[in-house]
Amino acid sequence: MKRTAELERITQETRISGRLNIDGRGTTKIQTGIGFLDHMLTLMGAHGFLDLSLTAQGDLEVDFHHTVEDVGLVVGEMLDAALGERQGIRRFGHAVTPMDDALAAVTVDLSKRPYLVFNLPSAIGPAGNFDPQLAKEFCRALATRGGLNLHVNVSYGEDPHHILEAVFKALGRALAQAVGWDARVEGVRSTKGAI
Repeated sequence: MKRTAELERITQETRISGRLNIDGRGTTKIQTGIGFLDHMLTLMGAHGFLDLSLTAQGDLEVDFHHTVEDVGLVVGEMLDAALGERQGIRRFGHAVTPMDDALAAVTVDLSKRPYLVFNLPSAIGPAGNFDPQLAKEFCRALATRGGLNLHVNVSYGEDPHHILEAVFKALGRALAQAVGWDARVEGVRSTKGAI
């Protein structure tokens, strides 16, 4: 069974098209017009073995918010579609990932109960021209449309680039665990019998 999805989202603020294979090799082709976001999504794909192609055109002259949030919505919708009924998957994933001075822990439950907890060091500044709050908006959109209970906790870090890089690498690794097959799981992994 191929676990893939394609999606196009067109609004007055953005135009985004994407393709996702959750059983991939980590091959990515990302062009959002926001170099730092491209870098983070490439890391997420590579460390999560997600084949991800994504192009976005947005109103970047206004700011990055619309594009970042809508990219999160598209990736979340594709993840949800690729997972189908979510049968036979581990459902839970957790990864702790260092990046030099930073340490990030990401925990995910593919429960179809969207919720986001997002904790970064309070004194974090921008990574170049990328506000760390945008990473939170991406994760919120991903969790909402992907049906994820998503917890992001950065214990410490000094360099904003390193902090966000650790987050996106850990996110990819946690997703790789959660979407993975487990032969012991019959149907869905829930005592309720449904997710």
